[in-house]
Amino acid sequence: MSLAWPWLLALLPLPLILRRLLPPLAVPRPALAVPAHLLQAARPAGGRMRAPWLAGLAWIALVLALAGPRIEVASDVIPASGRDIVLVIDLSGSMLKTDFFLDGQPVTRLDAVKRTASAFVAARRGDRIGLVIFGERAYFAAPLTFDVDAVARAIDEAQIGISGRGTAISDGLGLAAKRLARSDAPTRVIVLLSDGVDTSGTVPAVEAARLAHDHGIRVHSIALGPEDLENQPQSRDAVDVATLRAVAQVSQGESFRVRDAADLQAMARSLDRLEPNPSARPPMRLWQPLWVWPAAVAALCLALIAGGRRGWTG
Repeated sequence: MSLAWPWLLALLPLPLILRRLLPPLAVPRPALAVPAHLLQAARPAGGRMRAPWLAGLAWIALVLALAGPRIEVASDVIPASGRDIVLVIDLSGSMLKTDFFLDGQPVTRLDAVKRTASAFVAARRGDRIGLVIFGERAYFAAPLTFDVDAVARAIDEAQIGISGRGTAISDGLGLAAKRLARSDAPTRVIVLLSDGVDTSGTVPAVEAARLAHDHGIRVHSIALGPEDLENQPQSRDAVDVATLRAVAQVSQGESFRVRDAADLQAMARSLDRLEPNPSARPPMRLWQPLWVWPAAVAALCLALIAGGRRGWTG
């Protein structure tokens, strides 16, 4: 416990100082002379003895209340980070390939991404998070919001085919950049995840990334899948690593190569380091005031003094 204004404790000896410095209070002569033994019998026993002690206690409690006693408590509230993040997730048909393993069981690329991305989003309390999904077309599945649980649910509920089975990387990137360009957040980030080649976009993905950079938006790209065009140029489901790497470079972001579930989890940890998680901050420390308790003691003492005086005069 501490005091907000400890210097006010210097007021504690003020009544004693005034009693010594000020002349004694003149007591008017009574109109009727009463014998001392009758006057003593009319007063409550111990009343005169209690009054000074109650007055002293009331003064001490009042000064203590004015000094502002308080205790420091931790708050569960996480302050806003000033960061807007939009996840842009590929929902093309190739995301149904079962070439990832989680907990020893084969899963589709989409299931692996869902589990990792939803856990990443749910931990970003304090950030505003949005979600864009794209296939042949791109659309916002969740607007920018502090409700990260709602965004995590939107990721879990995403289904292949809802936006077509193409791979419009540039359209998804452009839609996210357009929304973030209108944001006044100090930090604006796009996390782009794809496992294919841009086949349905209206402009090159690198140009969309350059436009994002011109608006102060950073793009982190994730190339997902065991095969890529650099090593398997004839593969139908190879990911265009070179384009995704260029997207990150022109926007001053980072590119990640994800071939399995371990890479996916390592990527999520790396993103947390690149864009520090507000949930990892120390909790806010707040002051809880306690002045009401000494104030209540002072009020009680004054009430007892007032009640005693009515008894003496009654």
